[in-house]
Formats: sequence, structure tokens, C-alpha cells
Amino acid sequence: MGFIVSILFSFFAVIVVVAVPWIGVGALDLRFLFGIVVPYAAMAIFFVGVVIRVIDWARSPVPFRIPTTAGQQWSLPWFKHSRIDNPKSTWGVILRMFFEVVTFRSLFRNTRLEYRRVEGAPKVDYEWEKWLWLAALVFHYSFFIIFLRHFRFFMEPIPHFVEILDKIDGFLELGIIPFINGLGVPTVYQTDLLLMLALTYLFVRRLYIHQVRYVSLPADYFPLFLILALGTTGILMRYFIRVDITAVKTLAVGLFKFHPKTPEGIGVIFYIHLFCICTLIAYFPFSKLMHFAGIFLSPTRNLSNNSRFKRHVNPWNYPVKVHTYEEYEDEFRELMVEAGLPVEKQPETTADTEEEKE
Repeated sequence: MGFIVSILFSFFAVIVVVAVPWIGVGALDLRFLFGIVVPYAAMAIFFVGVVIRVIDWARSPVPFRIPTTAGQQWSLPWFKHSRIDNPKSTWGVILRMFFEVVTFRSLFRNTRLEYRRVEGAPKVDYEWEKWLWLAALVFHYSFFIIFLRHFRFFMEPIPHFVEILDKIDGFLELGIIPFINGLGVPTVYQTDLLLMLALTYLFVRRLYIHQVRYVSLPADYFPLFLILALGTTGILMRYFIRVDITAVKTLAVGLFKFHPKTPEGIGVIFYIHLFCICTLIAYFPFSKLMHFAGIFLSPTRNLSNNSRFKRHVNPWNYPVKVHTYEEYEDEFRELMVEAGLPVEKQPETTADTEEEKE
């Protein structure tokens, strides 16, 4: 029942995140606090926290080559080695990191162990995690495109690449939908739908697979619920609850240019959306979401596997007095021979010693 506690704790934590701006702006009219102070505080926590964690990781010693390999290592010229999965040069590492970041290559190769019973006999199977890879890819790219699309709120004039993304992402147009305040929905962004579908799949998968459910903690569920709340409020603002876009852009541009102002008539739903993203930003450096920076500092990914032709010595080794095997055998050779242990050099007999003296 531990996973139920984790789910309920994370769910109610997100409920609190939603309720705080709802009460703070809707009942107490604290627009300055939630529109200016909270965003700046969240960004400060984000940048300081990320810098501290990255510096801490960068200072961690990595004296040995420990890259994770998934292919033939470089050895003899007539053996074809894997340049990406087992790189021996810097260019190979760059290619490996590129495909890791852009296509989630290691996740694509991931398999899941399944223990089943077939006709009463136990059987171990390995299942390809293709749906996990696809959902992760869809989620990250959808989130990234949505992030870029939001640049239209921070910049004037709107960058050309944002207009291109709007056209590509919003090519699907719907007709009149009468239950949405009598207004039509001109454009539906595909990334909005894909983001919510991917998040839902990742949550259901975490519940369905008992091994994953067993190791899941509140730190795993909280970001899922928080991003779901973020996406839900964004969809509500675009398709169901209209907000003053001009006032929103005035607030965003003011924050971006460090001349903040809180215009009237934005609506509580926007401040809930803003507080969710601020919570996510402030939570980022202290969570597992920091893998976006950690991937570049992981020695299992950013090191070449050149141990066969280059010796790596730990520079932090403390100088200690060692007892070599030659010294050990000289000390215990006769006892080793008596015990029947093999030795590299046979003990000298008394006759041999006398001949050497003569």
C-alpha cells in the first residue's frame, strides 16, 4: 500500500499548489506577489540551484574510464568496432551524446525483464520497452515545442521561428464547438494533446508494472501530477476559459525586461498556471528532472573507452608501502613449497649455497 500513500501525497501536494494562487489571487488579490515576486524567486532558485549542482558534479573525481558500452570495443584492425556504442575517440563520444540527447538511444535499446509462467513452468522473458521510449520522446519534444511557442509572450516582435512552429504545430483546425461559450476553436495544437497523452501513459505505466510501482516514490509522482496540472490549466485557458492575452503579454514582457507590472483583468486561471510553472522551475534543481544537465556530466556517457591503448592511473591514490609478490615469495618460499604451492623460483639447497660460496 506504500504506492497509494505516495500517489495521494503527491496528488494533494499538487492540489495545494493549485489552491494557493486560487485563494491568494481570487480571494486576497495578491497579484503583485504571484505575478512578480514568485516568478523572480522561482527563477533565482532555479539558476542558483542548477549552478550549484553542476559545479558539485563537475568537481567529483572520475579517475577511471567507466563508460557504459553496448558494442564491440576497438582492438585489432580486422575487428569492426562500434564507434557510437563503444567510442574510442572524442568524436565518437560527441556522436554518442548527440544521439543520446536527441533520440534517447539508450532508452530505445532498453529491455524489461518479465517473469511468467507458461503451462505451469517458470519462464524469463525480455520485453523491448518501445512504448516507454516513444512516450518519453513525445513528451520531451512536445514540452520543448510548447516552451518555444511561449516565446511569443516574451518578445516583441514575435520571432519568425515561433510563427513557423505555430503554423506547423497548429495545422489542425476544428469547427464551431457550441459548448465552449458559444465560440469556435480556430486551432488545436497537436503538442498539447500529445503532451497530455504521453504524461497519462507514463503515469499508468508506473502503476501497471509492479516492479516500477514498487520502487516509485513521491518524487516520481509529484512532477507527473504537477506537469499534468500545468498542461490542464494551459488547455483550459486556450480552449475553455478565455483570458486577456494582451494583459498576459504585458505582464510577461515586463518580467522579461525587469520592468514588471500587473495589469487588470488577467484572470485567476492564469495565475494558477503561472504558479504551477514557477513551482516546477523552483523544484527542478532538487529533483530527478536535473537529468537534463546530468546527462552531460555522466562518466558512463561522456568518456571514451580507450583503456586498451592508454593506461589510466588514479591521481588521488594515497602513497602507501606495498608488498610485491616477489617480496612475498622471498619471505614465504620454503613454506609455500612445503605446502605444495607453486612458486616462480625454487628455494636454494644447501649444496647450491656451498658451491656459490666456494
